[in-house]
Amino acid sequence: MFLEIDFKSDLPIYEQIRRGIIIGLANGQINPGDKLPSVREMAENIGINLHTVNKAYKLLEADGVLTMDRRYGSLISEEKNAMKDFDTDKISGELDYLLAICKLKGLKKEDFIDRINKKWENKND
Repeated sequence: MFLEIDFKSDLPIYEQIRRGIIIGLANGQINPGDKLPSVREMAENIGINLHTVNKAYKLLEADGVLTMDRRYGSLISEEKNAMKDFDTDKISGELDYLLAICKLKGLKKEDFIDRINKKWENKND
């Protein structure tokens, strides 16, 4: 599985799962229509409580990224406009936080923009 969980991170595990799946979809590691492990399988693979995985899956379902069905399991949405209901104000909040960290670390604006450009190019090949 492409997910990397950092048990020492301040970011909750369910959010790490959520973000990892979104990043995997954006990078082509997973594709629309792909079946994800069941909640129980994912929990066992990672070694966490199944309620944590269920929370991540429910958030992904609310984002429009995941479709959960008792018969077919958890599938990456075929919908072209995944995350259509995503509150773009969250991006601004995340960016504010990231900028604050960069400023506190002394990273220059040009270096920050250069890093974003490199990441963007690497993720969109």
